[in-house]
Parts: sequence; C-alpha cells; structure tokens
Amino acid sequence: MPAGDTQEASGSAGASLRVDKWLWYARVTKSRSLAQKLATSGHIRVNKDKISSSSKSVRVGDVLTIGLERKVLVLKVAALGKRRGPYEEARKLYEDLSPPPPPKQASPPPRPGQREAGAGRPTKRDRRKLDAFRSDN
Repeated sequence: MPAGDTQEASGSAGASLRVDKWLWYARVTKSRSLAQKLATSGHIRVNKDKISSSSKSVRVGDVLTIGLERKVLVLKVAALGKRRGPYEEARKLYEDLSPPPPPKQASPPPRPGQREAGAGRPTKRDRRKLDAFRSDN
C-alpha cells in the first residue's frame, strides 16, 4: 500500500486514534503527558466503560465522559484529527454534550447589622447599628 493510502484509511469510518492523542488534539489537556495521566487515572469513560490505559482507541461517534477538577465533560467524538491545531480546528473534533452548570444559589439576605462580604471596614453608623443589635440579644 503506498504511503498516501494510509492517510486516506485514517479518515474512514473504521479508523481509530489513541485516547490520549485525541484529548491532546481536542485541547482538553495542555500536553500529551497530562492526557496520558488523565487516561490512566480512571477519570475517563468511553461509551460508559471506565478506561485505565492511555492506549485505548476512540472512534468517530464514541462518547467520552471526562471528570476534571471542577466539572464533568461529556464529549462526542466528531472527528479524529491529524494534528494539534488552533482552538477553532480542535473544536470541530467533538460535540459538547456536557450538562449545563448548576444555577448559582442566591445567598440569603443579610441579617440586620450584617454587612456585605468585602465591603471594607464598618462606618461609625454601622458600628452603632451593630452595637444596638448585639445589646438587644
């Protein structure tokens, strides 16, 4: 088979790519070694199966569930990619199926005499209100 035919074969439906390379190409991780560590740490599932090896192959149509530090990514592989390109190119490698972040909880209204966090030092008026509030209890 000529060398040019291998490139065409990699674009076919049966083609696959190592999960660590795909994570790096898709810019999920900053380096390939970090992608390998993520794959071997057990924080990645391919089609609901937990993987423990960075050599696991992914194909177009596979769904990856990735547990990161502060969020969970659910990515459907749309393409395998040939290089680690710019963000616009990397974004075309997957379809983001991640759940939306939970809504932020509204903080309860401040108690009488309680100030907003980070509002600085209390004024003389604030101190008088605090003293009055504390003496009532």
